[in-house]
Amino acid sequence: MKFLYKYGTILAIVIVIAFFSLTLDSFFTYANFSDILRSISIVTLVAIGITFSLVVDGFDLSVGSTVSLATIASASALVLHRQELLVALIVPLILGALVGILNAFLIIRLRLPDLLATLAVMYIINGVQLTYTKGFSIYNDMPLPEGGVAPGKFIPSFLFIGQGELFGIPFSVLLMLLLVIGAHLFLTYTKTGRLFYMTGENREAAHLTGIPVNRYRTYAYVISGMFAALGGIVLASRIGTGQVSAGASLLMDGVAAAFIGFSVFGIGKPNVIGTLLGSIFIGVLLNGLTMMNVPYYAQDIVKGALLIFALALSHMVKK
Repeated sequence: MKFLYKYGTILAIVIVIAFFSLTLDSFFTYANFSDILRSISIVTLVAIGITFSLVVDGFDLSVGSTVSLATIASASALVLHRQELLVALIVPLILGALVGILNAFLIIRLRLPDLLATLAVMYIINGVQLTYTKGFSIYNDMPLPEGGVAPGKFIPSFLFIGQGELFGIPFSVLLMLLLVIGAHLFLTYTKTGRLFYMTGENREAAHLTGIPVNRYRTYAYVISGMFAALGGIVLASRIGTGQVSAGASLLMDGVAAAFIGFSVFGIGKPNVIGTLLGSIFIGVLLNGLTMMNVPYYAQDIVKGALLIFALALSHMVKK
């Protein structure tokens, strides 16, 4: 059990890759692995945000809706308002931070349970984006209600984030790796990062030692919202449209990746490296199932089973 808890995720990744490589001729190719890395780059960004909320003993269910909101915000800035790259990046990040502040206010000031507060915010954000877009996607040359077509378009510099490459490596993958390394170093080797962990491990003890617990909990939810918004930016730049509820499916993937990461190397707590490996495992598995023509609704069964297994294993070892 201890061996599986420490190295089970890595062993599972190796087994899954070996299985699909032997059964699918086109699986073990550079093009396919490039597609896998592009897809997990978005999931990993969302999962890192969830990891920060878990570090302070919280939980953020609003990340999927925040991804969708950021996708719509980027597309709207470019297509409907003819803005440049900087605005298309800053506006979604600000919205993500505002979502995090709203979550923190409900949880810390109004003392609502994390799950209920972030669930309510999730529905609010869904309602806001549907009201703004009237349920329609935002894309180049889309017709406007008052007549004519949208004046702007997705500019090449924005599309490069999700579609471009540097040195033969997708830019979104390089961005993901940079943020994974930065977040890992921040949580592991800085005083502020250790205070995040202390806040989550024993809130009362942390408060008695003088740590501003509520401030760090607020920071965690703001960071979670901004990482979800960044995931929405990458998603919009990859697909070239602003789709309503585009991030809904990323919630379960991000949660599963974050909880699978608990067991990596036996750390037993939220950690960014484990979250990355969890994302890789889920990405490889779903890619292989898709290539085997397994329906998308059946893949949800697999993701749910993985989440149950990760939660059960974490609970058993902790107990």
